[in-house]
Amino acid sequence: MNIKWTRGMSALLACLFLLSAAAGEARGQKPPRKSAVRRGATVKVATAKNASEVTRSVPAIKTRAEFDTFARVYTDTPYALPHVMFVIDRKDGNRIYYVNSKRFRFHKDFVNGTYLSLERGQDFQKNYTQPNRRFILGTLAYQAPVKRWTFEFWEGDTIPSEQIKLTADTINGTFFEPVAFKPNSNRQDEASAGINGLARVSQSDITREQEYQALNLAKGLGRIHVVEKLDETVEIGFNEILVLNEVPISLPPVAGVIISKPSTPLSHINLLVKGWGVPNAYIKNAHELLKQYDGRWVSFETLPDKYVIERADKNHLDEYLKRLSARNDLMRPRVNLSATRLADLREQRARMSDAYGAKSANLGEVMRARLRGITVPNGFTVPIYYYDQFLKENGLDEQIGAMMEDQRFVHDPPYRRGRLTEM
Repeated sequence: MNIKWTRGMSALLACLFLLSAAAGEARGQKPPRKSAVRRGATVKVATAKNASEVTRSVPAIKTRAEFDTFARVYTDTPYALPHVMFVIDRKDGNRIYYVNSKRFRFHKDFVNGTYLSLERGQDFQKNYTQPNRRFILGTLAYQAPVKRWTFEFWEGDTIPSEQIKLTADTINGTFFEPVAFKPNSNRQDEASAGINGLARVSQSDITREQEYQALNLAKGLGRIHVVEKLDETVEIGFNEILVLNEVPISLPPVAGVIISKPSTPLSHINLLVKGWGVPNAYIKNAHELLKQYDGRWVSFETLPDKYVIERADKNHLDEYLKRLSARNDLMRPRVNLSATRLADLREQRARMSDAYGAKSANLGEVMRARLRGITVPNGFTVPIYYYDQFLKENGLDEQIGAMMEDQRFVHDPPYRRGRLTEM
């Protein structure tokens, strides 16, 4: 029987391999005793000295010292923000896990790492967007400016009112101090407004009349792009410093981010930007203040108590191009143009992906494995060399380069489609 090859086969093959390996190791051994440890439960190593290094989670936090053991603290913000992630498993009687946030960076890392669930990608994203989600994912933090404990969700989380109430009850039943809810979006604010007895703290309560807040201390160079409304029609370049009205749900890597409305440092976007190492800040009325720089290259630096922005001069741009050139290996896919022979699938291996493409090379590996019931049709692959040759011989590489330097082409989708159709 022939079976159509799908991406899911990769995961299936990996599972079969692990099962067969485990079976081989187990031959001749007595079956292990059934473990009393539940999935995702606290696991401790008796010889360890530092609890924060070996404990994955706890079901309750009884003291400030215990909270500090598992809390992350961002020191490059105007005020310290110690925080701990939490996961509530609705499938397991609303059991709560206060996650060791020094050990796990994101909720999915904890959920996957403790085998509570192996869902990834879009499947895991349902825990932020679907009312019938299995997990409630949030963060508990101490807000120093107002001296209050708060719990919050990602600003794109569409969590319903009853689950906000469930979270408040669960946390306040397992935490040593009263904890209020901090809405991070208009939707969350509206969903929680009618919940009886729910204490709330808003971002505006925390920032008050604050006109500037550094969300990541860094210095960078880029082209200012003032975005009135971020939707699917807006094109974003990696070399841009975005000026946005509010924190978006997602972003590709950019050169910097400026938000004109107060934002929590714990938002997913702010955590991503911190990982990119680029400047990120809240600047009150940024759309008006920075409109003069729209489309221009600037040097932008975020400091603890202020920001510095100035138009880039030739020295700035020369240094930028120098750094960009040095990172060509990171910004371009690895490619091997020395292979010129049409190769049969059966002779291709994973290491040849830079010459024939990953899909083709991986199909070659599947053919070599000769897996029972799985058939890959015979075929051959045209190496990348000939695609590169075609572009150069017809001058298409130069046309593409010129279009990438055209800012209208980069930012105007209808214009870009027209140019590509002409080419």
